[in-house]
Amino acid sequence: MNLLTAEHISHSYTTKKLLDDTSFSLNEGEKVGIIGINGTGKSTLLKILAGLVQPDEGTVTKGNGLKIGFLPQTPVYEEGMTVIDAAMSECPKNDHDRLLPEAKKMLNKLAITDFCQNISELSGGQRKRVALVRTFLSEADILILDEPTNHLDSSMAEWLEHYLNDFKGAIIMITHDRYFLDSVASRIVELDHGKLYSYDDNYLGYLALKEQRKAYENAGERKRQSILRTEIQWMMRGARARSTKQKAHIERYENLRDVEPPKRDVEEGFSELNSQMGKTLSSRMGNTTIELEHISKSYGDKVLIKDFSYIFLKNDRIGIIGSNGCGKSTLLKIINGLVEPDSGSVKIGQTVSIGFFSQENESLDESMRVIDYVREGAEVIRTTEGNLTASQMLERFLFPSDMHYALISRLSGGEKRRLCLLRILMTATNVLFLDEPTNDLDIETLTILEDFLDHYTGIVVTVSHDRYFLDRIARRIFAFEENGVIKQYEGGYTDFLEKSGGLQSSVNEKRNNTKNSTSESVNTWKEAPKKAKFSYKEQREYETIESEIEALEKRVEEVTAEAEKHTSNYGKLMELTAEKERLEEELLNKMERWEYLEDLAKKIQNGE
Repeated sequence: MNLLTAEHISHSYTTKKLLDDTSFSLNEGEKVGIIGINGTGKSTLLKILAGLVQPDEGTVTKGNGLKIGFLPQTPVYEEGMTVIDAAMSECPKNDHDRLLPEAKKMLNKLAITDFCQNISELSGGQRKRVALVRTFLSEADILILDEPTNHLDSSMAEWLEHYLNDFKGAIIMITHDRYFLDSVASRIVELDHGKLYSYDDNYLGYLALKEQRKAYENAGERKRQSILRTEIQWMMRGARARSTKQKAHIERYENLRDVEPPKRDVEEGFSELNSQMGKTLSSRMGNTTIELEHISKSYGDKVLIKDFSYIFLKNDRIGIIGSNGCGKSTLLKIINGLVEPDSGSVKIGQTVSIGFFSQENESLDESMRVIDYVREGAEVIRTTEGNLTASQMLERFLFPSDMHYALISRLSGGEKRRLCLLRILMTATNVLFLDEPTNDLDIETLTILEDFLDHYTGIVVTVSHDRYFLDRIARRIFAFEENGVIKQYEGGYTDFLEKSGGLQSSVNEKRNNTKNSTSESVNTWKEAPKKAKFSYKEQREYETIESEIEALEKRVEEVTAEAEKHTSNYGKLMELTAEKERLEEELLNKMERWEYLEDLAKKIQNGE
C-alpha cells in the first residue's frame, strides 16, 4: 500500500538547484535511508515530504488520516519548557498519562535523567535526543528522521536500531552511520545531482546494486563514444561530403555529441587523490613521539581519567570510545595542551607536528572566503608526484569551483566540517587527533577520509561513535570504563565487542538503570546445549565447497571479460550481464553456506 508520493519535484536554494524533476514514493512498512553528499538537498527533501516546505514545482500526496512524525536536524522548543514537557509536547493529549512512563524510559536510555531540568540548559546533543523521544511519542504512522544517530554513543545507537526495527510504521531517514543503515534500512535512496536513485536493499546491497547501475551507464557511454567517433570522422570529410548526407545523419551526430555522460563517481574521482596524498611529504618524526605518564583528571566528584599512561607508537591507529561525557574529548585536549591534567605529565617530541580536528570548528572565521581559509593552511600540498593546489584540493573535497570564493557563513554544517578537515589535511602533520570526525560528514566524505588515513604515514587518534569508521581505521581501542579507567583492546570496534563481551553497552546500561540491575537475573538455568556435529551431507559439502567457490569466481571473471568485448552489442551485453548476476547470486549463496559450515567446523573442533 502506497502511503506517500512525491511527483516531479523541483526545488532551488538561491541559484543552486537541489531537486530536479524527481519523484519518490513510500510504501507501507518500508524503512528508507536517504544518502548523498552534504549540501545537495537531503534535509530539504525531508521537509518537503513532511509538508514543512513547499517545492517550487511538483506535488506531494499522502494517505488520508496518516500522521507524520518529523525529527529536524536542529530541534526547536518553546521557551521555559522542562525536559519532560518537551519530550511529551507532541503526545496525543488524552494519552499523556499512558505515555509518561514510556517517555521516562526512553529518556533514561538516552542518558537524560533530570526530567525537571529546563530544556534551554541542555547541550545541542542532549536537545536532539529529547527531540528523538518527542518524535517517537507522537505515535505517527510515518517517521521522518533527519540525522537521528548524531550525538548518540554506541549503546544508544544500538538501542535506536532495535527500536526502529520493531517500529510497525514506515520510516524515511537521513543518516551517515553505515552499520545503522545496514541494520535498519530496507531501501536506500541516493540523492545525486538533483535526481533520486532507489535501491531495494540495505546499505551493503546498495553498494552492489550501484556498481551494477554504473556498469550499465558506462557500457552505454562506451557505445556512445564509439558511434560518436565514427560520426566525427564523417563530419570531418568536408563540405562536399556533408552536403550529400541526409539531415537526419547530422542531427544524429549532434544528439550524440550533446548527451551528458554519466557523472564521475566520488570514489573514482578520488582514487588519484588518495594515491597522491598517501605520498604526502609530511614532516619527519623522530624517536620521541607523545608520552603520557599517570594522567588523571576530575571535575568535582566526577572522575574522568584515572592514572592513565601510554607511549604512542609511530603509525598508531587509536580509536577512543565511551559514553557521552565520560572524558574522551578531555583526554584529547589534555594531550594538545588545551586542558591541564590534575596530575601526570604529557611529553611531546620536538619533531611532532599535530593536526587537531575538534568538535567545535573553533578556528573557523565565517567572514573568510572558502579558498582563503584553505590557503591559510597551505597554498599547495606537496606529494612525491607533484603539487596539488588549494583549488584542486577543494574540487576533490566536493567543493565545486563556484563555491571557492563563497563566504564560509553560507556553508551548511556538514560543509563547514568538511572544510575544517581539508584545512588540517593540507598541513604537513605527522600526528592527527580527530574528535568525532564523522559527525555531520556524509558517506562520500567519510570514504575519502578513510582512504586518506589508510595511506597516512603518521599517528592517528580518533574519538568516534561510528562503529563502521572505527572498524575501518582503528588497530587499537581505548575504552573508557567506570571511575575513569581506560582499558586497551587490540583491533577495531567489532574486536572490542568480542573481547569485552559487549562491555560498553553493559556499562552504560548499568549507569542508566542502577535500580533494575538485578531484577532480570533471577532464573539463569538453561538446559545444556547439544554438541555440534556435521550431518553426512554437510560433511561432503564442506569437503567440496571451496573448490566450487573457486570455479564460480573464475567463471564470473570470464563472463566479465567477455561482456567488455561486447559493449557495442546490446543484446549480447544484456545476456552476459544476466548470466553474471546469476553467477554472482550463486556465489553469494555459496559464500554464506561456506561461512555456516566453517563456523560449525570450529564448534566441532572446540567440542562445543
